Amino acid sequence: MARVKKKTSTAKLRNASALDEQNQDEAEEQGLASDEAGRLKIKKNYEELLGIRVEKLKGRVLNREKINKSIDGIYYICFSCKRIAHNLDEGLVEDPVSQVNYCAACAKEKGIKAAAS
Repeated sequence: MARVKKKTSTAKLRNASALDEQNQDEAEEQGLASDEAGRLKIKKNYEELLGIRVEKLKGRVLNREKINKSIDGIYYICFSCKRIAHNLDEGLVEDPVSQVNYCAACAKEKGIKAAAS
């Protein structure tokens, strides 16, 4: 006997599209581009997932992503302010002595300059 494909319920599809529209509306209200809104959402997810482990992981890279052929995105935890950051939003400065990562604001405050590439 041949198997029959199950039909997906339209209620599930409506709920999914409603959530997508809601996320787009939130991004537009905040005045952010869709990619910035996506990074913000991912940062919040990291905060929820890591919880109290942020102290232990401060200064480390969490994830690398390929945005396009020439641009790499890096999620990391700033060693000083312990916030989850992205190199395109907050900047990324690696301390050459201690090999830890800082956001641009904390690096400027500490007087650490980015190494020339």
